[in-house]
Amino acid sequence: MTDLLHTIPDFPTKLYTHLLPSLEKHLITTTDLLTLDALEVAKRAHLPLLDVRRLASHVVAILQCRLGLKTDNAPSYQNAGEGQAGYGSLRKTGKEATTRLSLISTLDPSIDEALGGGIPTSCITEITGESGAGKTQLLLTLLLSAQLPPPDGLSRPTLYISTEHPLPTVRLAQILKNHPVLSSHPSPPSLNRILTLNTPDLESQDHILTYQLPVALARHSVGLVILDSIAANYRAERSSANTPFALATRSAQLVRLGALLRSLSREHNCAVVVANQVADRFAPVSTTSRASASISVGNVFSSSPASTATTSAPAPSVLSLDHQQRFFTGWGAEPSTPSHNLKTPTLGLVWANQITCRIALVKERDYGSAGTGEGEVAVDDIGGAEWNSRRWRRWMRVVFAPWVKGTGERERGVEFEIWSGGARVVNKAAAQSQKAM
Repeated sequence: MTDLLHTIPDFPTKLYTHLLPSLEKHLITTTDLLTLDALEVAKRAHLPLLDVRRLASHVVAILQCRLGLKTDNAPSYQNAGEGQAGYGSLRKTGKEATTRLSLISTLDPSIDEALGGGIPTSCITEITGESGAGKTQLLLTLLLSAQLPPPDGLSRPTLYISTEHPLPTVRLAQILKNHPVLSSHPSPPSLNRILTLNTPDLESQDHILTYQLPVALARHSVGLVILDSIAANYRAERSSANTPFALATRSAQLVRLGALLRSLSREHNCAVVVANQVADRFAPVSTTSRASASISVGNVFSSSPASTATTSAPAPSVLSLDHQQRFFTGWGAEPSTPSHNLKTPTLGLVWANQITCRIALVKERDYGSAGTGEGEVAVDDIGGAEWNSRRWRRWMRVVFAPWVKGTGERERGVEFEIWSGGARVVNKAAAQSQKAM
């Protein structure tokens, strides 16, 4: 029981001096005391069963009081001077938990409102979307806004970890010059306060995140960590990860990565924002579709069509992944989404369980307007000409987040556009008047 005082530093060991030496001699830990049957512990340590049960009940009672699962005091056999008064509760309401978080603004009131005020600290926020949806533009804006004093930022430096392309300093300078909040601020952000790291492969990524990132957070008091993108190095090694053992190893790596980022964000009270790529998702083929295909083949090669034309597809199970993933991927929840436009974030369900918030950026080509929209900018040095001369319409939707209501099934989200100052919400009134002209 050498770890008992590590778990509960102020535990009254004087009450159990006749038990602890024997428990320590037989290598019984606090975890064993809580998880194993009291009779088994008593046999291993050669102790009376009632005394072991009494000790285990005392430990459980103190832990319950500390976790807020129990409001009354410890068992009555504890001395009056060793009560549980003063134990803090870890259980908090949603409002109490979110008020202590600092927020980083996107510098657009409508986008901040959809996000519940901005990007919070002590959490892992993921921004996912296909190429050209605006992920990098939003991340670059956060790199600058986090340096502003509250309530827009944290007045702290930022860190950009790149896995594919170097930090686009030209675009950062353009946003800093053209955004009205950044250019006119009395204490504007600076590119000198943006730290950069490069992780070209998975091995270097693990080393940097495990050893160099904690040092950088402590030394420079970094307030925002951006990892762009989280899936690039895993995708590069996907070809050799087709065996069940390799997939299980990859899942364990993702769980360990999520635990590391969460621990660092809470310890240093910083925001961790990761960009994630997406892959095409194909709707399951129904039995009716296969029957229709067999009919067309039968009409060509035979005089009588197949008799299975009237076969109906069974209703999809609500517990199947095809049905459930529309609630956590960001695509497929709205009835109007065509099946050929379905996407799913890379790294699957394992990584989705590691993040706190997922923001999906969706883009659709607008064939009704030619050329770029007003204020839209073409950027050729980010991701291989992300923006072209055609007009795109983009929406931002909150897939899930504990501090704000997610975008509903019939809501497309907040429509935004890319301009020389970053990302901003589309002025619908101005857009409609421009189309009318």
